Amino acid sequence: MFDELSARFEDAVKGLRGESRIGENNVDEALKQVRRALLDADVSLPVVKEFVEEVRQKAIGSEVVRGINPGQKFIQVVHEQLVEVMGGANAPLSSVENAPIVVLMAGLQGAGKTTATAKLGLHLKEQGRSVLMVAADVYRPAAIEQLHTLGSQIEVEVFSLGSDLKPEQIAAAGLAKAQKEGIDAVLVDTAGRLQIDTEMMDEMVRIRSAVEPNEVLLVVDSMIGQEAADLTRAFHEKVGITGAVLTKLDGDSRGGAALSIRKVSGKPIKFIGTGEKVEALQPFHPERMASRILGMGDVLTLVEKAQKEVEIADAELMQRKLQEATFDFSDFLKQMRLIKRMGSLGGLMKMLPGMNKLDDGMLKSGEEQLKKVEAMIGSMTPVERKQPELLAAQPSRRRRLALGSGHSPAEVDKVLADFQKMRGLMKQMSTGGMPGMGGMPGMGGMPGMGGMPGGTNQQPQGQRARANGGGTRRQRPLKKKKGFGDL
Repeated sequence: MFDELSARFEDAVKGLRGESRIGENNVDEALKQVRRALLDADVSLPVVKEFVEEVRQKAIGSEVVRGINPGQKFIQVVHEQLVEVMGGANAPLSSVENAPIVVLMAGLQGAGKTTATAKLGLHLKEQGRSVLMVAADVYRPAAIEQLHTLGSQIEVEVFSLGSDLKPEQIAAAGLAKAQKEGIDAVLVDTAGRLQIDTEMMDEMVRIRSAVEPNEVLLVVDSMIGQEAADLTRAFHEKVGITGAVLTKLDGDSRGGAALSIRKVSGKPIKFIGTGEKVEALQPFHPERMASRILGMGDVLTLVEKAQKEVEIADAELMQRKLQEATFDFSDFLKQMRLIKRMGSLGGLMKMLPGMNKLDDGMLKSGEEQLKKVEAMIGSMTPVERKQPELLAAQPSRRRRLALGSGHSPAEVDKVLADFQKMRGLMKQMSTGGMPGMGGMPGMGGMPGMGGMPGGTNQQPQGQRARANGGGTRRQRPLKKKKGFGDL
């Protein structure tokens, strides 16, 4: 989502390169770029003015130590200020001595409030807590049914009393049930409106009085940009929020909401929604988001995703197979499915430092190559998956595989050749793989990554050069640009 904002921040430091220190003369142009970048990202104007002034005060006169150029120092100052604006540190849900913890979900219609309720329910369930979701939206058609459907998907109980009673009565009855049954957490899904009105706010106040929640989480659609500031202010003044859930961060949002909410309300963003699936909810870490905005990646979140999906025993077995070059197509298929569970290939790649420069066309090509390889593996027999050398030795098997997968014999030959190269490469690199991820063999198919199955690079010489630590001039654009991620 922050691609455009990242590019504008990069432009801001270009004029600082080659200087010995950051001063008023050379920082003005950089700050103009920062201001323009934030306004284009739809950040609230008062937040932009305060942010730019804080960066100016901290940047001017900063000495540039040996080995660090002014552009890198400026990025460090901007990173620190972004972290501060977004809250400083992760803010978890409140802890309570006596269960249940009561969470009231608020927000406008269309922000994804009901889905966010189910996502939070799954998040708490994975922490070992028992959860009850209360359907108190009695106005939107099928809202109660939607919550029941989501509850069945994640195996979390949903409490409802139809649409005839008042929302505060339903919420109070749900809380009473949770207290009686010793449930750990109660999530109350409330009604939204297309716009803020007095009736909506009065109802929220009544529900709050009925259940006395420990948390009031405002669900904000990240697509609304600087309107998030007015929305947050209105809810906080009338109802009193304790935090926010920012949804749809996987879409085309420009990031303005993430930078406005904390500054306006003084309350933190506690969770972010990163996809439509119920599993796509993450605790919000300001320092990680700041790194992603500045193109530095988010390796910690990537590792956490992997650790959540990968069993230690499986990772150790995969590492051993890589070291012994016995990694086969069944293992490769398993790794591809692991990546799908973690999210889109493009989203995962952009969590790696310097990979924010990959354009959408390149990432789409990588996704398509992975699908092609998966189709070929699906057409293999169990014996062929375990013994790829059979396919290399017998042309008749390769012809059958091409017909079964709907691809040409030449494409099959290329995938097999790349797979053999990858086995050799992974054997060399296995000790340097990402922790807990078995060297990430499932990342094949990305353009420019020679030796990976399905890769589009047709220059064997360039592949050999990269395997030996070199590279060709044509392949250098993927390299991280100087000044980013070197803090």
